[in-house]
Amino acid sequence: MISRIDLRDGLPADLRDVLPRADLDVEAALEKVRPICEAVRHRGVAAVRELTARFDGVELASTRVPAEALDRALAELDPRVRAALEEAVRRTRLVHRDQRRADVTTRVAPGGTVTERWVPVDRVGLYVPGGRAVYPSSVVMNVVPAQEAGVPSLAVTSPAQREFGGLPHPTILAACALLGVEEVYAVGGAQAVAMFAYGTEECPPATMVTGPGNIWVAAAKRLLKGRIGIDSEAGPTEIAILADRTADPVCVAADLISQAEHDVIAAAVLVTDSEELAEAVERELPAQVAATKHGERIAEALRGRQSGIVLVRDLDDGLRVVDAYAAEHLEIHTADAHAVAARVRNAGAIFVGAYAPVSLGDYLAGSNHVLPTGGCACHSGGLSVQTFLRGIHVVDYSREALAEVAGHVVVLADAEDLPAHGAAIRARFGWEVPHGGQVPSEPAS
Repeated sequence: MISRIDLRDGLPADLRDVLPRADLDVEAALEKVRPICEAVRHRGVAAVRELTARFDGVELASTRVPAEALDRALAELDPRVRAALEEAVRRTRLVHRDQRRADVTTRVAPGGTVTERWVPVDRVGLYVPGGRAVYPSSVVMNVVPAQEAGVPSLAVTSPAQREFGGLPHPTILAACALLGVEEVYAVGGAQAVAMFAYGTEECPPATMVTGPGNIWVAAAKRLLKGRIGIDSEAGPTEIAILADRTADPVCVAADLISQAEHDVIAAAVLVTDSEELAEAVERELPAQVAATKHGERIAEALRGRQSGIVLVRDLDDGLRVVDAYAAEHLEIHTADAHAVAARVRNAGAIFVGAYAPVSLGDYLAGSNHVLPTGGCACHSGGLSVQTFLRGIHVVDYSREALAEVAGHVVVLADAEDLPAHGAAIRARFGWEVPHGGQVPSEPAS
């Protein structure tokens, strides 16, 4: 049901190339989404409606979800689901509120300061996927950090669903209403990203788009990056588990299955120095898969080239493997799991020990589940309050403070063959600044 890669004889130099990974050709998808984005750019909401009819089978009278639909969805929400979402919001808000940054002023010299101001982006479009599953949790994970960052305008979009009268899934709408989001659109795919990038008659343009989506959403983000800011190009979800002989194979198998449940191209990878554990997990998987609702989808994901069991010589090699893999989600099931987790450098999120499964992070840990995929965790982090903030340096120097370094500025400007840069300094002191010298105490007459 799942393949093995045996690296016990030593790790190859090209370690990233031998590890399981899903194929995701965003470059090939670019040419398919380009005409979609151009149509929205030039024809606005008419193009969005046509594309929604073509791809989702829904004829929209308006792309915007009516306020009464949001209110109705929340009123009709299962009380148990509402209670769970409220607790998820509370915990997520606690964690993300602590991420907010304070402005900092540094006194560089007497009369010279640099202040770093943290300013939220003006408007964000938050994408919540549709498709095989329903993701109210992604509403929470996108909206809460944007709200905590102080973004003044935010909108959520999620694909139109035929079975719900052309609206997004009612649980998505209920989650939006619960969070006080009033601007929601029934648009999915590349056309949703283009709608936020260019704006339409019904939707003002945004300065940033965040949230996970399929390959078409990822391709549109790549195409339109620069026109808009993006968080990341989310690919198929993935879990890596670093485990030794102390791990419980029942829990390890269950956690691999939990991520494989998302999609047939979801990745599930076990890295272990214990052949006994590997064999026990291999025995456990078929029975657990057979007992799940989405067994066929899970089995295909586990059989795929993106999943596998990687055998290593010891935990040191195991840590090198998981750092090279840079998983979206990394679980640590080892003796002294806290110490092992502290040595990990590359992961979107780390889940320590037997009682911190990825599914906890998906909903109620308080952490964010919008995380880098495809090995991007080696250079990028997950969605956070910082995603929606920009650091702006405010430079405030007095005449005396500028005079102290004027000569150095002129010298460096000359060294870079940019004499006008130096002239901009000299003009403030009557053009009397010698190359590399000190300025006079008063402007020359």
